[in-house]
Amino acid sequence: MSDWVIRLIDSTGYAGIFVLMLLETVFPPIPSEVVMPVAGLRASSGPMSLAGVIASGTAGAMAGNLSWYLLARWVGLHRFRGFIERHGRWLTMDWLDVARVERLFGRFGGIVVMFGRLLPTIRSVVSLPAGLVRMRLHVFLFWSTVGTAAWTAFLAAAGFVLGRNFERVDRVIGPVSSGIVTLIILLYLYRQATWHRRHRAD
Repeated sequence: MSDWVIRLIDSTGYAGIFVLMLLETVFPPIPSEVVMPVAGLRASSGPMSLAGVIASGTAGAMAGNLSWYLLARWVGLHRFRGFIERHGRWLTMDWLDVARVERLFGRFGGIVVMFGRLLPTIRSVVSLPAGLVRMRLHVFLFWSTVGTAAWTAFLAAAGFVLGRNFERVDRVIGPVSSGIVTLIILLYLYRQATWHRRHRAD
């Protein structure tokens, strides 16, 4: 995958980084673990600056993050309640789970969003609960930008420093990402096996 990412970034520069990171938020098979280290690599030997690479990557990811947030906010808890009542069995969620998430975001929403942006897999979906519970937009944007900028800066700096050995980044982060996905799947299977509806919406 890295070869075509390099070609795209070489031909389109900052705009290509923006688009790739936007797509990464909605199409996980395009991982930031490849895009940003490649961008950092090109910054180390080309006309782009490391600061520009980080800024364009952060902006692209935030455009996708904001899109998911606004979509979830438009859906809202009122519409989502009916969906949970019909399909909660397969989501292994009932309204008590949703209420817990709402309380969590009410107390620690900014921290949850910021740290969520630093975790592989989780960073792509944390906008959804934030939007559903109508987390204040300026709080969402601030903490989401902090986490996203930290993540893109880390990956870009790694590519900048490692040069052609940038693939070492994916060799380290890849197993972490796979471990998180495996944990999510195991947790889902466990909840499927033990799930029962504890609370119906009024």
